[in-house]
Amino acid sequence: MTQQGQGDGFAWMVGANIALLHLAGALKSMPVIGLLPIDLTILLAMIALPLLVLLAALRRWLLAPALGLPMAAIGLFWLWLVLTGCWSASGAVLNAKLPEIILLGPVMLFAGMVVAGDDAALRGFAAATLGAGGLIALSLAANLAEGRVALGGLPGAEAEKWRVAYQVTGLAIAMAASLAALHWAEARGALRRFFWLGTTLALAFGAALTGGRAALLALGLCLLLGPLLILIRQQSWIRAGFWVFGLLLLVGAAALLAQGQASAHSRALVTLFQAETLESSGRLPLWGEALALAGQAMPFGLGMGGFSLAAGFGEWRGRHPHNLALEALVEAGLPGFALWLLAFGGAAWAFWRLGRSAPAWRVARLLVLCLPIAVTLQVSTDLGNRMAWLALGLALGLGVSAAPEERKHVRALG
Repeated sequence: MTQQGQGDGFAWMVGANIALLHLAGALKSMPVIGLLPIDLTILLAMIALPLLVLLAALRRWLLAPALGLPMAAIGLFWLWLVLTGCWSASGAVLNAKLPEIILLGPVMLFAGMVVAGDDAALRGFAAATLGAGGLIALSLAANLAEGRVALGGLPGAEAEKWRVAYQVTGLAIAMAASLAALHWAEARGALRRFFWLGTTLALAFGAALTGGRAALLALGLCLLLGPLLILIRQQSWIRAGFWVFGLLLLVGAAALLAQGQASAHSRALVTLFQAETLESSGRLPLWGEALALAGQAMPFGLGMGGFSLAAGFGEWRGRHPHNLALEALVEAGLPGFALWLLAFGGAAWAFWRLGRSAPAWRVARLLVLCLPIAVTLQVSTDLGNRMAWLALGLALGLGVSAAPEERKHVRALG
């Protein structure tokens, strides 16, 4: 094997390890993971992060000028969040969330940019995501067959525990289904297309019924946009038309299923298609309270971690605004909101601008890997979630390019 091939193999392995770290929360839903003597996240971090540093040292990196604004905004945003802790009334939430943002956030951002900037690492990341999503879906199916869980949540089950356990599970399966759809769009030959189409449908069915409405919305967007991007670049207009028509049929079938009697296996679809989805999820009251408190705390906000206390929930991290933009506004004020918009919005703008000339396979994979997290950031999680920063790094990584480091020869003396 050539030096280039060995380097690509190592990069592929690094990307795969970072993907498993990214999906560690979803992998923990598998009962066999609970038998490990060490927390899976810690174990994967111990393996992946040293390899990541080595990969970064073995490449020459070039960054597109379009990344300058969002990267500067990210750095200033982190600095401002630290300053807001000075006037926050929170103790426990501040101490838990701020270190995750300031210490883990840069590492995950760096990991995403390195993985997205190296073609082999990105392929390894995508392959591991597809494989992990498939294993998670099989584990969920086995649990259903044994009656240990019910799709959409068992009646009377603890809602908070169910949400945490299966939200990331749904996202992982949705990303796997979207990647399988990309393979279908790129496949040559009827047999391969049939295989990837069946895999996509099976994974999409599992993602749709885990109870996560954000995962189902992200799944629909990814299944529409990812394959269409590849097919349009290939100028396969007929296949693109059939793909859109097939997706419309699936949405119609899901809506008909949701109109039936709610059961343990259709409750997720029922809650998605009901008229008052946002009200039933409790998002609207949280968003309204966040806007009201943001107005009272103008212009500098409540301080990092201060929302739950000001809203009357006490030191309860789970009662965040469930929207990163609102979280930045209410806790970091107008400066924090402006920096958040420049950071995350700037990354989206750079992705759009750079994606027009980047290879279709690369843009499509980064799109379906980032979009589910982007949807989740609008309705759930907080700024301390490592998945948010890694996805931001993946988006920015479209403007990163890597090449093997050239060997430098030392001239002999004498």
